[in-house]
Amino acid sequence: MNFPEDFLHYVWQFKSFDFGDLKTATAETLKVIHQGFLNKNSGPDFSNAKIQIGDTIWAGNVEIHLRSSDWLRHNHQFDAAYENVILHVVYENDAEIKRRDGSVLPVLELKNRVSAELIIKYENLFLTLTDFPCVAQIKSVDQLIINSFLARTVIERFEQKTNLVIETLNQLNGNWDETFYRYLAMNFGFKINALPFELFAKCIPQQIYGKHKNNRLQIEALVFGSAGFLNDKFTEAYPEKLKKEFEFLQQKYKIKPIEVSIWKFMRIRPQNFPTIRLAQFAALIVQSNHLFSKIIEIKDVKELRKLFENLPVNNYWETHYHFKKEAVKLSTQIGKTSINNILLNTVALFLFAYGTNTGTQFYISSAIKLLESLPAEQNTITDKFTLAGVKLDHAFASQGVLQLKKQYCDEKKCLSCGIGIKILKQS
Repeated sequence: MNFPEDFLHYVWQFKSFDFGDLKTATAETLKVIHQGFLNKNSGPDFSNAKIQIGDTIWAGNVEIHLRSSDWLRHNHQFDAAYENVILHVVYENDAEIKRRDGSVLPVLELKNRVSAELIIKYENLFLTLTDFPCVAQIKSVDQLIINSFLARTVIERFEQKTNLVIETLNQLNGNWDETFYRYLAMNFGFKINALPFELFAKCIPQQIYGKHKNNRLQIEALVFGSAGFLNDKFTEAYPEKLKKEFEFLQQKYKIKPIEVSIWKFMRIRPQNFPTIRLAQFAALIVQSNHLFSKIIEIKDVKELRKLFENLPVNNYWETHYHFKKEAVKLSTQIGKTSINNILLNTVALFLFAYGTNTGTQFYISSAIKLLESLPAEQNTITDKFTLAGVKLDHAFASQGVLQLKKQYCDEKKCLSCGIGIKILKQS
């Protein structure tokens, strides 16, 4: 018996056992009219089942165990929630179980009714040590079935992320613009500098920029000063101007800059240096302060990309990677891949979160359309699924795969996965 109780849940739910001449442990004729509905909360495993024992039809709950003695081991005999159990389904009947009133609980033993082939198929799926359980079988599943389940997992993923967004929103007294600003800042850090960007955004609220929206130099000073990059001595005119502006603004707004040492430059391409990202971030603020308010006004998702293109980045950064030394000329605009990343991880998320929080389906639909317009992500996880035969046409599918891997494959929840269930059902 090398399987968990969840396997028997699958067997009962999908009637994957021999139904011929069913009898209870006391030799009474048994007929399953309806197996009930799987209960994922506390209480019996299946609710609203309907069975016939002898000439009597019963409606109620079904409890499932590997062994009937598990009923006692789990202390169900003391729990009133189990008084309405009409059938005890077990793999092995090793003990007589009585209800609290002394009546014997009807038992169906599955030991000789589940095929060895199904058990072996489950063990091969569940006990695999490969990258994900069905790596060898997933190519046999119709892509429509895979896409259908990925549609479910991507919604799960965004619902989970929405919960985190709402937590931050509540901390910021329901201010969507400020919440979006914080998440956008983290996204500009692209993992390696996400934490410094988050700390930087927390030390200077977005509303301060709004007071200086017509003064580009002051906004750039606020950005680089709050980020800790203006505490040095400079020989060039531009950083010196920024420093003087920030010294005044710092006193005015009581800004406490973050420690510059937390920014990471090692093993990063110069185009992705935090100084370049901060310059782009400042240009975005200059061009579109209170950005989220603009985003929710846009009706065509194709227009969202334009918000991050052709930013007025200061010309200084065309020949500098940082404030210390000149460099060969480079493009200061956000690259297409980086814009895709921002649209995926921040814009789509906030459209979904805003739509969910306000009960507005339009924004949820806009988030999904945006994901479907973006190319599928390429990383070690998506590459493995693609290699195994899964077709990922867009970011909606790749986001679904990331959730599938994290919440189902890694947790070995094959019996809760539509793909895993289909593989087990295949002959």
